[in-house]
Amino acid sequence: MALFTSTASTTTALIAILLLLLGCSTGLQTQFSVQCFFKKIPKSDVDLLEFPLNLEYLEAEFFSWGALGRGLDSFAPNLTMGGPPPIGVTKAKLSPVIKDIIAQFALQEFGHLRFTLNSLYSLDNSCHSPFTRLLAIQKTVPGFPRPLLNLSAASFATVMNNAFEKPLEPPFDPYANDINYLLASYVIPYVGLTGYVGANPKLQSPTSRRLVAGLLGVESGQDAVLRALLYERAFVKVYPYEITVAEFTNKISSLRNKLGKRGLKDEGLIVKPIQGAEGKIPGNVLVGDQYSLSFGRTPEEILRIVYGTGKEDKPGGFYPKGGDGKIAKSHLRHEVMHFNKLGV
Repeated sequence: MALFTSTASTTTALIAILLLLLGCSTGLQTQFSVQCFFKKIPKSDVDLLEFPLNLEYLEAEFFSWGALGRGLDSFAPNLTMGGPPPIGVTKAKLSPVIKDIIAQFALQEFGHLRFTLNSLYSLDNSCHSPFTRLLAIQKTVPGFPRPLLNLSAASFATVMNNAFEKPLEPPFDPYANDINYLLASYVIPYVGLTGYVGANPKLQSPTSRRLVAGLLGVESGQDAVLRALLYERAFVKVYPYEITVAEFTNKISSLRNKLGKRGLKDEGLIVKPIQGAEGKIPGNVLVGDQYSLSFGRTPEEILRIVYGTGKEDKPGGFYPKGGDGKIAKSHLRHEVMHFNKLGV
Protein backbone atom coordinates (compact mmCIF):
# COMPACT_ATOMS: atom_id res chain seq x y z
CA MET A 1 0.00 0.00 0.00
CA ALA A 2 2.83 2.40 0.86
CA LEU A 3 4.56 1.57 -2.43
CA PHE A 4 1.35 2.27 -4.34
CA THR A 5 0.89 5.59 -2.55
CA SER A 6 4.50 6.57 -3.26
CA THR A 7 4.18 5.67 -6.94
CA ALA A 8 0.91 7.57 -7.26
CA SER A 9 2.45 10.63 -5.64
CA THR A 10 5.41 10.49 -7.99
CA THR A 11 3.12 10.17 -11.00
CA THR A 12 1.03 13.08 -9.77
CA ALA A 13 4.12 15.23 -9.34
CA LEU A 14 5.42 14.34 -12.81
CA ILE A 15 2.11 15.24 -14.43
CA ALA A 16 1.99 18.55 -12.60
CA ILE A 17 5.58 19.37 -13.60
CA LEU A 18 4.91 18.41 -17.22
CA LEU A 19 1.87 20.65 -17.37
CA LEU A 20 3.85 23.47 -15.80
CA LEU A 21 6.70 23.08 -18.29
CA LEU A 22 4.27 23.08 -21.17
CA GLY A 23 2.85 26.28 -19.75
CA CYS A 24 -0.68 25.24 -20.51
CA SER A 25 -3.94 23.74 -19.47
CA THR A 26 -5.98 21.86 -22.05
CA GLY A 27 -9.14 22.91 -20.31
CA LEU A 28 -9.61 19.51 -18.67
CA GLN A 29 -11.17 19.83 -15.24
CA THR A 30 -8.62 18.03 -13.07
CA GLN A 31 -7.17 18.62 -9.65
CA PHE A 32 -3.83 19.25 -11.33
CA SER A 33 -5.02 22.36 -13.21
CA VAL A 34 -2.16 24.78 -13.85
CA GLN A 35 -2.69 28.50 -14.25
CA CYS A 36 -0.79 30.31 -17.01
CA PHE A 37 0.24 33.90 -16.57
CA PHE A 38 1.10 36.01 -19.59
CA LYS A 39 2.69 39.40 -19.20
CA LYS A 40 1.30 42.13 -21.40
CA ILE A 41 3.37 42.75 -24.50
CA PRO A 42 5.29 46.06 -24.34
CA LYS A 43 4.00 48.85 -26.58
CA SER A 44 7.29 48.94 -28.49
CA ASP A 45 6.77 45.27 -29.38
CA VAL A 46 3.22 45.96 -30.53
CA ASP A 47 4.41 48.51 -33.09
CA LEU A 48 7.11 46.18 -34.42
CA LEU A 49 4.67 43.25 -34.66
CA GLU A 50 2.03 45.33 -36.41
CA PHE A 51 4.30 46.84 -39.07
CA PRO A 52 4.94 43.59 -41.07
CA LEU A 53 1.24 43.33 -41.86
CA ASN A 54 1.95 45.78 -44.67
CA LEU A 55 4.14 43.22 -46.41
CA GLU A 56 2.00 40.23 -45.47
CA TYR A 57 -0.97 41.83 -47.25
CA LEU A 58 1.16 42.49 -50.32
CA GLU A 59 2.53 38.95 -50.49
CA ALA A 60 -0.88 37.37 -49.86
CA GLU A 61 -2.48 39.27 -52.73
CA PHE A 62 0.40 38.90 -55.19
CA PHE A 63 0.80 35.17 -54.66
CA SER A 64 -2.93 34.43 -54.53
CA TRP A 65 -3.76 36.35 -57.68
CA GLY A 66 -0.67 35.07 -59.48
CA ALA A 67 -1.48 31.41 -58.90
CA LEU A 68 -5.24 31.34 -58.41
CA GLY A 69 -6.55 34.40 -60.23
CA ARG A 70 -8.31 35.69 -57.12
CA GLY A 71 -7.26 37.26 -53.84
CA LEU A 72 -8.33 37.87 -50.27
CA ASP A 73 -11.67 39.38 -51.27
CA SER A 74 -12.68 35.99 -52.68
CA PHE A 75 -10.93 33.57 -50.33
CA ALA A 76 -10.84 35.36 -46.99
CA PRO A 77 -12.62 38.74 -47.15
CA ASN A 78 -12.64 39.07 -43.36
CA LEU A 79 -8.86 39.36 -43.39
CA THR A 80 -8.98 42.54 -45.46
CA MET A 81 -10.81 44.38 -42.65
CA GLY A 82 -12.52 46.44 -45.35
CA GLY A 83 -9.34 47.69 -47.00
CA PRO A 84 -9.40 48.64 -50.70
CA PRO A 85 -8.75 45.99 -53.37
CA PRO A 86 -5.30 45.93 -54.98
CA ILE A 87 -4.69 47.77 -58.24
CA GLY A 88 -3.80 45.95 -61.47
CA VAL A 89 -3.05 42.50 -60.05
CA THR A 90 -3.95 39.54 -62.28
CA LYS A 91 -3.37 35.84 -62.79
CA ALA A 92 0.05 34.88 -64.10
CA LYS A 93 0.77 32.42 -66.90
CA LEU A 94 2.51 29.77 -64.81
CA SER A 95 3.51 26.17 -65.38
CA PRO A 96 1.81 23.59 -63.12
CA VAL A 97 4.78 23.22 -60.76
CA ILE A 98 5.39 26.95 -60.29
CA LYS A 99 1.66 27.55 -59.93
CA ASP A 100 1.48 24.93 -57.18
CA ILE A 101 4.42 26.45 -55.29
CA ILE A 102 3.02 29.97 -55.50
CA ALA A 103 -0.42 28.75 -54.40
CA GLN A 104 1.21 27.25 -51.32
CA PHE A 105 2.92 30.58 -50.62
CA ALA A 106 -0.44 32.35 -50.92
CA LEU A 107 -2.12 30.11 -48.37
CA GLN A 108 0.85 30.49 -46.04
CA GLU A 109 0.42 34.26 -46.22
CA PHE A 110 -3.30 33.88 -45.49
CA GLY A 111 -2.24 31.99 -42.39
CA HIS A 112 0.14 34.76 -41.32
CA LEU A 113 -2.64 37.32 -41.64
CA ARG A 114 -5.15 35.10 -39.88
CA PHE A 115 -2.74 34.52 -36.98
CA THR A 116 -2.16 38.23 -36.61
CA LEU A 117 -5.74 39.37 -37.02
CA ASN A 118 -8.09 36.64 -35.82
CA SER A 119 -6.73 33.59 -34.01
CA LEU A 120 -5.48 35.12 -30.83
CA TYR A 121 -4.54 34.56 -27.24
CA SER A 122 -6.45 36.60 -24.70
CA LEU A 123 -3.53 37.44 -22.40
CA ASP A 124 -5.44 36.61 -19.26
CA ASN A 125 -4.97 33.91 -16.65
CA SER A 126 -6.39 31.19 -18.88
CA CYS A 127 -4.19 28.55 -20.51
CA HIS A 128 -4.04 27.07 -23.96
CA SER A 129 -3.20 23.79 -25.62
CA PRO A 130 0.54 23.18 -26.17
CA PHE A 131 -0.37 21.83 -29.58
CA THR A 132 -1.77 25.18 -30.71
CA ARG A 133 0.73 27.28 -32.69
CA LEU A 134 1.59 30.60 -31.12
CA LEU A 135 -0.83 33.19 -32.45
CA ALA A 136 -0.69 36.98 -32.42
CA ILE A 137 -2.72 38.96 -29.92
CA GLN A 138 -5.69 40.95 -31.21
CA LYS A 139 -6.27 43.09 -28.15
CA THR A 140 -2.60 43.97 -28.08
CA VAL A 141 -1.82 43.97 -31.81
CA PRO A 142 -5.10 45.22 -33.29
CA GLY A 143 -3.85 45.25 -36.87
CA PHE A 144 -5.25 47.44 -39.62
CA PRO A 145 -7.19 47.12 -42.90
CA ARG A 146 -5.39 46.07 -46.07
CA PRO A 147 -3.61 49.16 -47.42
CA LEU A 148 -4.01 50.22 -51.03
CA LEU A 149 -1.58 48.10 -53.07
CA ASN A 150 -0.41 48.73 -56.62
CA LEU A 151 0.49 45.31 -58.02
CA SER A 152 0.04 46.26 -61.65
CA ALA A 153 2.46 45.22 -64.36
CA ALA A 154 3.43 48.88 -64.65
CA SER A 155 4.43 48.98 -60.98
CA PHE A 156 6.83 46.06 -61.41
CA ALA A 157 8.06 47.47 -64.72
CA THR A 158 9.05 50.65 -62.87
CA VAL A 159 11.06 48.61 -60.37
CA MET A 160 12.92 46.89 -63.20
CA ASN A 161 13.52 50.16 -65.05
CA ASN A 162 14.96 51.68 -61.89
CA ALA A 163 17.09 48.60 -61.29
CA PHE A 164 18.66 48.85 -64.76
CA GLU A 165 18.58 52.64 -64.75
CA LYS A 166 16.90 52.64 -68.16
CA PRO A 167 13.51 51.67 -69.59
CA LEU A 168 13.24 48.05 -70.62
CA GLU A 169 11.57 47.54 -74.00
CA PRO A 170 8.98 46.15 -74.04
CA PRO A 171 8.04 46.98 -70.44
CA PHE A 172 8.63 44.13 -68.01
CA ASP A 173 5.48 42.07 -67.41
CA PRO A 174 5.55 40.09 -64.13
CA TYR A 175 2.55 37.99 -65.15
CA ALA A 176 3.84 36.86 -68.57
CA ASN A 177 5.56 33.57 -67.68
CA ASP A 178 7.38 31.56 -65.00
CA ILE A 179 10.69 33.43 -65.13
CA ASN A 180 9.11 36.88 -65.09
CA TYR A 181 6.87 35.94 -62.18
CA LEU A 182 9.74 34.44 -60.20
CA LEU A 183 11.80 37.58 -60.77
CA ALA A 184 8.87 39.72 -59.61
CA SER A 185 8.54 37.46 -56.56
CA TYR A 186 12.25 37.96 -55.88
CA VAL A 187 11.42 41.61 -55.30
CA ILE A 188 9.11 40.92 -52.33
CA PRO A 189 9.65 38.20 -49.64
CA TYR A 190 13.30 38.96 -48.95
CA VAL A 191 12.41 42.48 -47.86
CA GLY A 192 10.00 41.10 -45.27
CA LEU A 193 12.56 38.54 -44.16
CA THR A 194 15.15 41.22 -43.40
CA GLY A 195 12.48 43.15 -41.51
CA TYR A 196 11.81 40.22 -39.18
CA VAL A 197 15.55 39.72 -38.65
CA GLY A 198 15.93 43.41 -37.83
CA ALA A 199 12.96 43.45 -35.45
CA ASN A 200 13.79 40.33 -33.44
CA PRO A 201 16.61 41.73 -31.23
CA LYS A 202 14.48 44.79 -30.44
CA LEU A 203 11.57 42.76 -29.08
CA GLN A 204 11.30 42.55 -25.30
CA SER A 205 8.65 39.87 -24.84
CA PRO A 206 9.39 36.13 -25.33
CA THR A 207 5.89 35.84 -26.84
CA SER A 208 6.78 38.48 -29.44
CA ARG A 209 10.10 36.83 -30.27
CA ARG A 210 8.45 33.45 -30.64
CA LEU A 211 5.86 34.86 -33.03
CA VAL A 212 8.51 36.59 -35.15
CA ALA A 213 10.65 33.45 -35.18
CA GLY A 214 7.69 31.49 -36.52
CA LEU A 215 6.96 34.04 -39.23
CA LEU A 216 10.64 34.37 -40.11
CA GLY A 217 10.98 30.62 -40.57
CA VAL A 218 8.33 30.51 -43.29
CA GLU A 219 9.36 33.81 -44.94
CA SER A 220 12.98 32.67 -45.19
CA GLY A 221 11.78 29.35 -46.59
CA GLN A 222 9.82 31.12 -49.30
CA ASP A 223 12.82 33.26 -50.18
CA ALA A 224 15.07 30.18 -50.32
CA VAL A 225 12.68 28.38 -52.68
CA LEU A 226 12.46 31.40 -54.97
CA ARG A 227 16.22 31.86 -55.03
CA ALA A 228 16.78 28.15 -55.72
CA LEU A 229 14.31 28.18 -58.62
CA LEU A 230 16.00 31.25 -60.07
CA TYR A 231 19.49 29.89 -59.41
CA GLU A 232 18.63 26.86 -61.51
CA ARG A 233 17.91 29.34 -64.31
CA ALA A 234 20.71 31.79 -63.45
CA PHE A 235 22.24 31.89 -66.93
CA VAL A 236 18.98 31.72 -68.85
CA LYS A 237 18.35 34.94 -70.77
CA VAL A 238 15.07 36.64 -69.97
CA TYR A 239 13.09 37.09 -73.19
CA PRO A 240 13.25 39.46 -75.01
CA TYR A 241 15.91 41.42 -73.13
CA GLU A 242 18.94 39.17 -73.64
CA ILE A 243 19.75 39.72 -69.96
CA THR A 244 20.37 36.73 -67.70
CA VAL A 245 18.30 35.87 -64.67
CA ALA A 246 21.39 36.31 -62.49
CA GLU A 247 21.91 39.84 -63.77
CA PHE A 248 18.29 40.69 -63.04
CA THR A 249 18.69 39.54 -59.44
CA ASN A 250 21.94 41.46 -59.05
CA LYS A 251 20.35 44.65 -60.35
CA ILE A 252 17.27 44.26 -58.12
CA SER A 253 19.44 43.66 -55.06
CA SER A 254 21.61 46.67 -55.88
CA LEU A 255 18.50 48.83 -56.19
CA ARG A 256 17.25 47.70 -52.79
CA ASN A 257 20.62 48.50 -51.24
CA LYS A 258 20.50 51.93 -52.85
CA LEU A 259 16.97 52.68 -51.68
CA GLY A 260 17.55 51.30 -48.19
CA LYS A 261 20.53 53.62 -47.69
CA ARG A 262 22.20 51.41 -45.10
CA GLY A 263 24.96 49.72 -47.05
CA LEU A 264 25.08 46.20 -48.45
CA LYS A 265 22.23 44.07 -47.12
CA ASP A 266 21.21 42.44 -50.36
CA GLU A 267 22.97 40.28 -52.94
CA GLY A 268 21.99 38.60 -56.19
CA LEU A 269 22.51 34.98 -57.21
CA ILE A 270 26.02 35.31 -58.62
CA VAL A 271 28.57 37.46 -56.79
CA LYS A 272 32.31 37.96 -56.65
CA PRO A 273 33.88 34.98 -54.82
CA ILE A 274 34.98 37.28 -52.00
CA GLN A 275 31.27 38.03 -51.33
CA GLY A 276 30.24 34.37 -51.35
CA ALA A 277 30.19 31.99 -48.39
CA GLU A 278 33.55 32.10 -46.59
CA GLY A 279 34.77 34.41 -49.36
CA LYS A 280 35.40 31.43 -51.61
CA ILE A 281 32.52 30.91 -54.02
CA PRO A 282 30.51 32.97 -56.54
CA GLY A 283 27.30 30.96 -56.20
CA ASN A 284 24.96 32.77 -53.81
CA VAL A 285 21.77 30.74 -53.57
CA LEU A 286 21.28 32.02 -50.00
CA VAL A 287 22.28 35.54 -49.12
CA GLY A 288 24.16 36.36 -45.92
CA ASP A 289 26.90 38.50 -44.45
CA GLN A 290 30.56 37.49 -44.11
CA TYR A 291 29.54 34.88 -41.54
CA SER A 292 26.54 33.73 -43.63
CA LEU A 293 24.13 35.33 -41.16
CA SER A 294 20.95 36.99 -42.42
CA PHE A 295 20.92 40.75 -42.85
CA GLY A 296 18.41 42.82 -40.90
CA ARG A 297 16.57 45.98 -41.86
CA THR A 298 14.63 48.61 -39.93
CA PRO A 299 11.02 49.56 -40.77
CA GLU A 300 12.36 52.81 -42.20
CA GLU A 301 14.67 50.98 -44.61
CA ILE A 302 11.80 48.74 -45.70
CA LEU A 303 9.50 51.68 -46.36
CA ARG A 304 12.18 53.37 -48.49
CA ILE A 305 12.43 50.19 -50.57
CA VAL A 306 8.77 49.24 -51.03
CA TYR A 307 7.78 52.87 -51.70
CA GLY A 308 10.51 52.95 -54.34
CA THR A 309 11.31 56.53 -53.36
CA GLY A 310 14.23 56.04 -51.01
CA LYS A 311 12.25 58.01 -48.41
CA GLU A 312 10.17 56.54 -45.61
CA ASP A 313 7.90 59.60 -45.64
CA LYS A 314 7.24 59.61 -49.40
CA PRO A 315 4.76 56.93 -50.52
CA GLY A 316 4.79 55.39 -53.95
CA GLY A 317 5.62 52.14 -55.68
CA PHE A 318 3.57 49.27 -54.28
CA TYR A 319 1.96 51.58 -51.68
CA PRO A 320 0.46 54.64 -53.47
CA LYS A 321 -0.99 56.00 -50.22
CA GLY A 322 1.69 54.61 -47.92
CA GLY A 323 1.69 51.82 -45.40
CA ASP A 324 -0.46 51.53 -42.30
CA GLY A 325 0.21 50.99 -38.61
CA LYS A 326 1.80 53.32 -36.10
CA ILE A 327 5.36 53.20 -37.52
CA ALA A 328 4.42 53.83 -41.16
CA LYS A 329 1.84 56.46 -40.26
CA SER A 330 4.27 58.32 -38.02
CA HIS A 331 6.46 59.03 -41.05
CA LEU A 332 3.50 60.05 -43.18
CA ARG A 333 2.43 62.51 -40.48
CA HIS A 334 5.90 64.01 -40.53
CA GLU A 335 5.51 64.61 -44.28
CA VAL A 336 2.10 66.24 -43.81
CA MET A 337 3.47 68.46 -41.05
CA HIS A 338 6.35 69.44 -43.34
CA PHE A 339 3.96 70.50 -46.12
CA ASN A 340 1.80 72.38 -43.63
CA LYS A 341 4.82 74.36 -42.49
CA LEU A 342 5.54 75.23 -46.12
CA GLY A 343 1.94 76.36 -46.56
CA VAL A 344 1.23 73.72 -49.19
